[in-house]
Amino acid sequence: MIRRFGAPPEAGRDYVRRNGAYALLPRGGRLLVTCQHDPDPDFQLPGGGVDPGESPLLALHREVLEETGWRISGVRRIGAFRRFVFMPEYGIWAEKICLIFRALPTLRLGPPSEAQHSAHWMAPGEAARLLSNAGDRYVAARHSHLGGHGPMYSKRVAETSSSMP
Repeated sequence: MIRRFGAPPEAGRDYVRRNGAYALLPRGGRLLVTCQHDPDPDFQLPGGGVDPGESPLLALHREVLEETGWRISGVRRIGAFRRFVFMPEYGIWAEKICLIFRALPTLRLGPPSEAQHSAHWMAPGEAARLLSNAGDRYVAARHSHLGGHGPMYSKRVAETSSSMP
């Protein structure tokens, strides 16, 4: 069973299953997160829905680039959770299956291309408080010890990246 965060499903309501891929992006002791500004500021782990015919890994790379302007490498799946929510942009009630990955932000190509998004670096503890949904907060708090250093961090990444936090 995949752990659920947030409200339980409402009896009698139909939910559309929506798979998504989201990333915990540590670097230099901070996390790269995205803020979706419309309708209100909403801090989130970068990521989003897996399109038809797309793999979760391809969706993750696409979404992180669109929402943060960064390329990633060293992707590794670290967990999953689900949420039952209304998605106003699609007009549907969804059971969101959130596949969670850890990756390294390796190269900033520019600002986010996704409208109404901005990229932000923050301490893991701050992210664990400010991320908008309980699942994202849990992931940030549980994995805050990773901090961007360790087996997946390489000197080459540090030397070739154009923008550090």
